[in-house]
Amino acid sequence: MIVGVPKETYPNERRVALVPAAVSTLMKKGLGVSLEAGAGVAAGFPDQAYVENGASIAPSRTELFESANILVQVRAGGANPDRAHADLDLLRADQVVIGFFEPLAEPEALIPLAERQLTTLAMELMPRITRAQSMDALSSMATIAGYKAVLMAADALNRMFPMLMTAAGTIAPARVLVVGAGVAGLQAIATARRLGAVVSAYDIRAAVKEQVESLGARFVELAIDAGDAEDASGYAKTMHEAFYRRQGELMARTVAEANVVITTAAVPGKKAPVLITDEMVAAMQPGSVIVDLAAERGGNCQLTKPGKTVTAHDVTVVGPLNLPSTVPYHASQMYARNITTFLLHLMDGGSIKLDVEDQITRETLLTHDGRIVHPHIQALLDASASAPNHS
Repeated sequence: MIVGVPKETYPNERRVALVPAAVSTLMKKGLGVSLEAGAGVAAGFPDQAYVENGASIAPSRTELFESANILVQVRAGGANPDRAHADLDLLRADQVVIGFFEPLAEPEALIPLAERQLTTLAMELMPRITRAQSMDALSSMATIAGYKAVLMAADALNRMFPMLMTAAGTIAPARVLVVGAGVAGLQAIATARRLGAVVSAYDIRAAVKEQVESLGARFVELAIDAGDAEDASGYAKTMHEAFYRRQGELMARTVAEANVVITTAAVPGKKAPVLITDEMVAAMQPGSVIVDLAAERGGNCQLTKPGKTVTAHDVTVVGPLNLPSTVPYHASQMYARNITTFLLHLMDGGSIKLDVEDQITRETLLTHDGRIVHPHIQALLDASASAPNHS
């Protein structure tokens, strides 16, 4: 079987789904690898590096799609809404496509893929279980986003992060608040601490307190019983009104004390919760910085403009998009490891075996045999179809 690696077509996407080292791993398992010319160049991997590891270079995108049994991508379907449709005519019924699809936010994009009898599997739906940790691409990319967010904040801030004892006097360390202690938040904490900042972190889930403190940060606690604030996937659940009112009061005090705020709170497939209001930003010190990692979902800050940097109340608000793509070498390296491990998990006797009794396969499988087979995605489509049209 041939694994095809197309060049990414999403604007400014510099990652590639497989790196040269992954080619030899797949070939040892009996798989061939074909690459569209230049697919890895933007990430720092020239065609020759792939050839040296055993891959072939397809003369054109069309010939790559014709030869491949399996296509691995960073952004497919709804994750590349403006340009993925250009590949539809190149796809055929017996192909398997693996990548990010944004199925929760863009379920309609799966309909033409199902109609073409494609088998598609979504990396972002990987279950958060021990057995799937090495396949968890969302966590890999969140690690990079958390790291890069701190560097962006340090660059935009009007002061240095570490405390310094100098002949000109003592320079106080910057105070950093990280909102959300998931993978991105924990990496942001660790990076800010390495740069010498005094770091605090807030999360609705009290269970992450130990992780926050183990990285040297102070955990900001809300003196109200949140109950079970975590769902089965490890994400924060929707809470009651009294909780959000108290959370807002706490956030206002804590944000005002920070020089840098990095927000990471997101709900898969939904608009990000607004946690930092205009009034909270106005109470921050002039020159402070907010880096909103939830910008792609609308933002945790009321003033965030996705993809832009704005200044309000003398505070810089950064709304970065696709941060992992700004560190394409290591982002591709990590993603390639995730997707290679997943692909080999699916292989059985030289071909893909879809064992729906297996949780990893069952929860990532989107389309197969001409149907959308993921029950939650189908439910989203059904709900959308039955919703009243107010246009």
